[in-house]
Amino acid sequence: MKISAQVLDGTYGKPAVGVRARLARAMDSTWISVAAAETDEGGLIEDWDSWRLERGLYKIVFDSDRYFAGLGTVAAYPEVIIIFRMANEAHIFQVQVMLAPYAYSTYFGSVDPLACP
Repeated sequence: MKISAQVLDGTYGKPAVGVRARLARAMDSTWISVAAAETDEGGLIEDWDSWRLERGLYKIVFDSDRYFAGLGTVAAYPEVIIIFRMANEAHIFQVQVMLAPYAYSTYFGSVDPLACP
């Protein structure tokens, strides 16, 4: 299984560049850090899609506070935390987040690589 993430800026209608994010996996009753990264010029975290991950419960913590502070504004949500389950080993999972100072929305989906031409 692989995962990719993208962050978009809903205020300015562009990719959110430089958003720090942490990926963690649930193990027993705690979260174990798997990786940390920062979005690139396309708002993407591409490092993670090259990793082979196991089935399980994961979360990504996006640092929206630091991102909006860099734009000279304050965010109502200092962190956006997305918790999701990766259940099928044949899929590539996608997490997208659209950020604004007082709102956010998410998308979670998967791509079956066997179905892609």
